[in-house]
Amino acid sequence: MPRLHLRHVWLSSLLLAAITSLASAQGSEVTHDSTDAPPTVSAQREGRNWFVSLMRKIGRRSDDTPASASLGTPASGETESATGGDSSAAVPESAVPARRAERNFKSRKDSLEWRTARSVAQKSTGYRIVVDLFARELYVLDRDDTLRVAPAATAMNATLSYGGRTWRFETPRGVRTVRGKDKDPVWTPPEWHFAEVALEHGLKLRSMSAGQRIKLKDGTILTSKGDEVGIIRNGEKTFVPLVLDEHVVFDNTLFIPPQGTKHRSIQGELGHYRLDLGDGYLLHGTPYARSIGAAVTHGCVRLADDDIEWLYENVPVGTKVYIY
Repeated sequence: MPRLHLRHVWLSSLLLAAITSLASAQGSEVTHDSTDAPPTVSAQREGRNWFVSLMRKIGRRSDDTPASASLGTPASGETESATGGDSSAAVPESAVPARRAERNFKSRKDSLEWRTARSVAQKSTGYRIVVDLFARELYVLDRDDTLRVAPAATAMNATLSYGGRTWRFETPRGVRTVRGKDKDPVWTPPEWHFAEVALEHGLKLRSMSAGQRIKLKDGTILTSKGDEVGIIRNGEKTFVPLVLDEHVVFDNTLFIPPQGTKHRSIQGELGHYRLDLGDGYLLHGTPYARSIGAAVTHGCVRLADDDIEWLYENVPVGTKVYIY
């Protein structure tokens, strides 16, 4: 067989083996979801540089003129998620490794707002908190040092409509400030909480004002006295407080207790600690540990017990919080 033909056969065999090996290496890579860390750029370069090196060896050993083009190494931008946006962290790369987070935007405007908020967080300095809503993680940073990384539950980004009113549950991007801290906080449910319960159970909804007397179908009077909600039975004068930790439901109607009453307060719903960010937005604990890492809140950032305790003890009032 002619020498040139043998070289062509040998070259084709090596090319086939190289392509097969590269395909096998690519096929063995794990497809990362929104919670997995992406493959590092260095690992991608290592695999592809091996192929480049082999091709160069083949080129040097063949009698053909070496190809002028070569495979390039991937840029960090090639780790973008399919939904848009890159995977660079909003904190110094030396402090926290980048994570892949699936990002879905409602519009071009929404995407630009996210990029702006992330840029502000990236440029932040000093002692601060950064919350990545898509990655569902919270970082406590001091200049270029990462002091704490915590998984978080974030807003569900959903809308509730009931009785002609609409509530949007999302955590607004931007810069906030820790305005206060509390231990063993008591939650005062907003009206949307009662609307959610009424919708779920097919109930009507009605608000109560302090001292208001509402006559029920059986003649019983529903009212409040001091910090308690109770009833006065038909034909009687004695005020009987209602059981706490239960919703006030009569005549297929859920009544919203007056502000300041015990029936409008829920103990333990916010965990053991709370950091107030203003406008009703909080960093707080939760009795629902399995919810951490999910998009399930009504706007607050929910943390595990040990993480929120650490924040309570180490984050001073006045600390900036960057949310994107």
